[in-house]
Amino acid sequence: MNEEQLLIYNELISQYNFNEKQKDEIKSGLKNNINISIYAKPEFNEWQMWKIREGLEQGLDVSIYANPEIPWEKMDLISNALLKNLDIKPYIKFNLSELEQIIYGLKDKVDVSIYAKPEFERHQMAQIKAGLKMNLDVNTYARPDFTWDQMDTIRRGLIRGLDISIYVNPEFNSYQMNVILSGLDSNINVNLYANPKFSASFMLNIKEALLSGFNLDNIDLSLFNEEQFKYICYGLEDKLDISWYANPEFNDLQMGEIFLGLENNIDVSLYANPEFEWLQMKEIRLGLEQNLDVSTYTNPSIDWEEMEKIRLEMESNG
Repeated sequence: MNEEQLLIYNELISQYNFNEKQKDEIKSGLKNNINISIYAKPEFNEWQMWKIREGLEQGLDVSIYANPEIPWEKMDLISNALLKNLDIKPYIKFNLSELEQIIYGLKDKVDVSIYAKPEFERHQMAQIKAGLKMNLDVNTYARPDFTWDQMDTIRRGLIRGLDISIYVNPEFNSYQMNVILSGLDSNINVNLYANPKFSASFMLNIKEALLSGFNLDNIDLSLFNEEQFKYICYGLEDKLDISWYANPEFNDLQMGEIFLGLENNIDVSLYANPEFEWLQMKEIRLGLEQNLDVSTYTNPSIDWEEMEKIRLEMESNG
């Protein structure tokens, strides 16, 4: 440093308690004849000083980021954008990760105003930017009520050119959306399971049933839960008359007992009654399978333990 620069330096360090690295940044600025008054302040740490000094040496308008509230990593991002002549100034308010997505969009020359909004977080911004880059109609999903993974599933449907209107609904989570999307890909009737009340696993079971060729058109699936539906599928797979138990009045355990009876070619009409609990059904089924006269205990008022006792006595007397 020359004499004048040394005088300025000594005056500064006498006024403020700079650490050694801050002092080094001030020295470097003085040696390079830049306006150190912009950053030679105790509120800037040495990393911030470095980025401001570097910007001044590169001829950048550092006033955009010479703010002690802006972390040095964000200063670095802004200065690199300025070096590429990107109009970053309107977006300084965004955090580091959000600003990254905006800069990516500016580099790709897409309309960042669609997603450079405080209501979008960085992952949502990334999905909107990706759609813009592919010339997709991002207005379909550029909404803050969609999570980033919902946006991703909608975007992938747009890429495939599918009619995604059936699942562009924030009531569907991303897992549900994905099952609907895969169904559209497979050209099956997704209307049968595109219901926000169905879990993704229930939807998947219905999709697999449709892919297996099961005719579900005449079954109101909204009346059944996932476990009940499994027994409907078991019956369809074994070509049984599921009308005996495809009834929401039966729970899955009752359905299971009727299914087993149909499998074993017994007269399920004797117990396919919602008034029987499943353990009662089981005792009647076991009796029928042993060719017993179950009429002595086919009564809903007889509890299953009593039914079991009667059945076992009949077996031992047989």
